[in-house]
Amino acid sequence: MKKADLKKLKIVVLKGGLSKERGVSLVTGSAIAKELRANGHDVAEIDINKRDFSAVLKAKSDVVVNGLHGTYGEDGIIQGMLEFYSIPYTGCGVLASALVMDKAKAKEIMLSNNIPTPAFKVITDIKELAGLKMKYPLYFKPVDNGSSVGVYLVKNLKEAKIAVNEILKIGRAVLVEQLIKGTEISLPVLNGRVLPVIEIVPQNEFYDYDAKYTAGKSAHIIPARLSKPELKKASKAALDTARALMCEEYVRVDIIMDKGVPYVLEANTLPGMTPTSLFPESAKAAGISFYKLLTILIEGALKKKNV
Repeated sequence: MKKADLKKLKIVVLKGGLSKERGVSLVTGSAIAKELRANGHDVAEIDINKRDFSAVLKAKSDVVVNGLHGTYGEDGIIQGMLEFYSIPYTGCGVLASALVMDKAKAKEIMLSNNIPTPAFKVITDIKELAGLKMKYPLYFKPVDNGSSVGVYLVKNLKEAKIAVNEILKIGRAVLVEQLIKGTEISLPVLNGRVLPVIEIVPQNEFYDYDAKYTAGKSAHIIPARLSKPELKKASKAALDTARALMCEEYVRVDIIMDKGVPYVLEANTLPGMTPTSLFPESAKAAGISFYKLLTILIEGALKKKNV
């Protein structure tokens, strides 16, 4: 598709949403819309603040750029509605979105494909802590949230009880994950290609919500300070993960590299596009501008419609 053709597009950018990641999504959507408008597109921003799809239908757009995060926007629901009405959209499909949103299911698929991932257990009741046979410290996180919302680094049973109580207020289950110390890296995958690997050095105890979205709270080092063999192993793990989860067109894979082993923490099918986000930062290091990144995603969405 020629760049001139893209200038004629009427684009809807979805943002906001119903999840705990609403604030991040609003920033992501606004950044996307601003960039597209600056390059001549007719852009409508739609804040999905309730389960009402009518505004999307009324817009009659050529393509939808999905800037939502979390429940309803990232879990296959909005993707299914867009497909039902034959509206092309950016990002992964229904099944991939639903699978990746469930961190436990995604990890089960990783293990079935011989992809290393930290040991984990899912609990739905605080009483299950009594039978937890994992050594502290542990990560406690919602099984179905992103952006490090509701993530706790837990060092003992007392802290575990607090974490479970808090997480079950915002999620249906708790993913308990073994802490692995090593180099934290993030690997964006775009159309089956791994972009420059980013090393993350948070100021906080771990890469939490504050470290992710507050400027200056984490250092992003590109390329990551790893050996060539380690980078090769990490890139293979990221690609294997993307393929296993059926989302190799657009996904970010987070990994802890420990003693030469790339442990995949999770995948993200709608990575943030805020000024501090990892995916556009990595793309820039590869010579791909923010606008070019968006055009690649839009072209992919339109190509899928025409297949």
